[in-house]
Amino acid sequence: MEILVIASSSRGNAYRISDGQTSLLLECGVPVKRIQEALNFKLSEISGCLITHEHMDHAKAAKDLVKKGVDVYTSLGTLKALDIVSNHRTHRLFAQRASNIGTFRILPFDVQHDATEPLGFLISSAVTGERLLFFTDTYYLKYTFDRLSIIMGECNYSTEIIKENVNNGSIPEAHKNRVMRSHMSIETLLEFIKANDTSQLKKIYLLHMSDGNSNEDEFKRRVQEITGVEVEVC
Repeated sequence: MEILVIASSSRGNAYRISDGQTSLLLECGVPVKRIQEALNFKLSEISGCLITHEHMDHAKAAKDLVKKGVDVYTSLGTLKALDIVSNHRTHRLFAQRASNIGTFRILPFDVQHDATEPLGFLISSAVTGERLLFFTDTYYLKYTFDRLSIIMGECNYSTEIIKENVNNGSIPEAHKNRVMRSHMSIETLLEFIKANDTSQLKKIYLLHMSDGNSNEDEFKRRVQEITGVEVEVC
């Protein structure tokens, strides 16, 4: 499966995946022009855009994509929050109910974040046989998955670093509490990976890393140590 990282941070998130027959956007949290440029202005080759939730760093370009003829797939809560329910280009997804988009089979699942109806996605390709797990903006996952090929998951902060930043006055206590109730730490990610079937795992992408509450090299090393696979920090 081919993966293109367009953006990954609190300033905006967008990714393109392709199995050679179907191409999808995962998130659209940057201006539509930036997405078009990243795709060499071949937006017509995108079969749909999956959106996890309504926050602008994940859904900024949703309305513009719809206007340009790209189908958007997300929960009803997210569609309502983005005010794009009544459009033939928007499609409601249900947690635990699979849907097909081209050669991809999408299984949405509920996640834990301060949004209306946030989702994560298990994406399977009928072409390559790979299973990609995509989740972001959730402080934990209550599900486990088998036969994972690729994990694209949030690794936002370190509990130790964020507490130190509160102690030295870099961030307020309220900010720490908000982050810990809505984003995934490296410690939680490591425990989650251990709980899943990674026997077929090929690669892990670490997403949505905090600028001030993380350590890129340390996070990459710790994930590589427990998986033995390639890790890319986005």
